[in-house]
Amino acid sequence: MTTVPLPTPETRWRCTLCGNLTRFDVTRSSKVVEYVHLDLAGEPKVEEREVVSETIESVRCRWCNAVDQIELVDRPGSAS
Repeated sequence: MTTVPLPTPETRWRCTLCGNLTRFDVTRSSKVVEYVHLDLAGEPKVEEREVVSETIESVRCRWCNAVDQIELVDRPGSAS
């Protein structure tokens, strides 16, 4: 399994097959620590959430359904 790089403030995702820049399905694996508060009736509510680690496993283009055909490209106006 190869991980997909996250976009940065200077880059964004682009589908190499159809050119899509805006719509993707992202599969992530996360390890989190949550503070859960139970009210007197026993209903849970997450009040704090800390992401310990996160990996993007795959990115699928919503337009053409291409899987893992995503590249990072410069955002408009970025100084690259």
